[in-house]
Amino acid sequence: MADIAQIADELKSGETILYVGMGIFKGLSFSDGSSVPHDSDSIILAMNDGRPMAPRLMYEYARAAMSMEQSRGRKYVEQKLLAIYKKEIQKTSVHALIEKLMPHYVIDTNYDEGVTKIYAGVPHFVIYGKARIGASLDRFEIFEWSPEMATYTRVAKELLRLDLPIIFKPMGGVAPEASLIVSDADFVDWLTEAMGGFAVPPVLKEYREGKKYLMLGLTFSKDTERMVANELTIGLNGGYFVSDEEPVKNCTKYLVSHKMEAIGENPNEFAAKIAELL
Repeated sequence: MADIAQIADELKSGETILYVGMGIFKGLSFSDGSSVPHDSDSIILAMNDGRPMAPRLMYEYARAAMSMEQSRGRKYVEQKLLAIYKKEIQKTSVHALIEKLMPHYVIDTNYDEGVTKIYAGVPHFVIYGKARIGASLDRFEIFEWSPEMATYTRVAKELLRLDLPIIFKPMGGVAPEASLIVSDADFVDWLTEAMGGFAVPPVLKEYREGKKYLMLGLTFSKDTERMVANELTIGLNGGYFVSDEEPVKNCTKYLVSHKMEAIGENPNEFAAKIAELL
């Protein structure tokens, strides 16, 4: 088993990249007291006003969102998610780790603004995953943040530089603009183009080669989550998968094939341990 001090050193050096999922929010609340979605079931309940949906739709939130989109329209789904994720969330130990470490590159698959707000005091880039757009094969948009102007400006992929921190939000989010990959149609489009090489800017394809990943807050219990991770981590050199949940068969298979070490701990507690070493 990898030594936690070794992982801390790898994070500091950039050898290992943080990859964050919604499981970091387990047990946490929004400012209004409502629970923060932390898995597929809880995000479906949040989108559907606390009511379960049909069993076939409860299988995965992308399927449930597709049903909502078909019956009530795309705008309804977007407004629901905006209403959920614009609320203030309790700070997690993972966010505290990011704040202390200020990693040069972090992948955040969540829809909230927690990670981007941490970097508000420094110039940085945010990359948003995009889906179902016809103007380009690229399935991302890049924004550059100016702390002096307190604004994001959309920039061309050729202007993405490695000398500034990069926050990659492959599933989009609520800010700097509302752009969400949430329904089956979104994921099918994004994954199709991702497999063609159009989901990651060229400069990041080079940067990520041979990197390790520290995955916090994922379960890989659903195909979509694994497929997204597979496309984002091409060229990886193993890494660490931290979860206190019993891994499902497909998760174990993924970890073995990607030479990732399973660490059976709570992601936030593990993040807190690393933060103590920095």
